[in-house]
Amino acid sequence: MGIPEDIALFEQHLNDLVIKYEQYFLGLEKREPLKLLDEVEKSARKYTNVNIVNTMLKFKYNSVVARFNSYKQYWTRINRLIEDGKYSRERFKMDMHRMKGHAKPPERESPVNPDIEKIYQQYMEARKACRLPVDNITPEMIATTLERQKPAIVNKYRCDKIEFKVVIEEGIPKIKARPKNQ
Repeated sequence: MGIPEDIALFEQHLNDLVIKYEQYFLGLEKREPLKLLDEVEKSARKYTNVNIVNTMLKFKYNSVVARFNSYKQYWTRINRLIEDGKYSRERFKMDMHRMKGHAKPPERESPVNPDIEKIYQQYMEARKACRLPVDNITPEMIATTLERQKPAIVNKYRCDKIEFKVVIEEGIPKIKARPKNQ
C-alpha cells in the first residue's frame, strides 16, 4: 500500500478506536480496546522517520497523528479517573434517566387564573423557541411575579385593568404590560 492508503486506513482505525473508547467509558465494552490502540500507535509511528514529499499527505498525516495524541491524552486522563474511583461510568445513563424523569411535568394541584395560564403557555413556547430552559418555571411563579408588579403598573398607567402580552426582544422572551381597553 502507498502513503495515501495508509493514511486513510490510519484515520479509519482512529475513528473506530474513538468509538470503542466511548463505548468502554459508558460501560458497554468491558475491556479497554488495547489491540486496536496498538494498531493505531503503529500507524502513527510508521511515517515518523520517513520524509513525505507531498505536502497535502504530510499535512493530513500530521493532523491525524495530532488528533490521535490528543485523544490518547484524554483517554489516559479518563482511565486514571476510573482507577482512582472518581469517574462514574454510569453518568451518561444517570443523565438519561434524569431527563426521562423530567419529561412529564408533575400535575398542578392549585388552579391558576385562565389568563395567567394563557400567559404561562405563551411564555413557555417563547422560551422553547429561543432555546432557553423551561424546567424551573411554573404558572404559580408567573402569577406571583405579575401580582407583585401589578400595583406599580396600575400606578404608572393610571388605569384599572391591565393586560399582559409575551414578546421576544433580542432573543429573550419578556412579559409586557399595557392598559386594557374597556
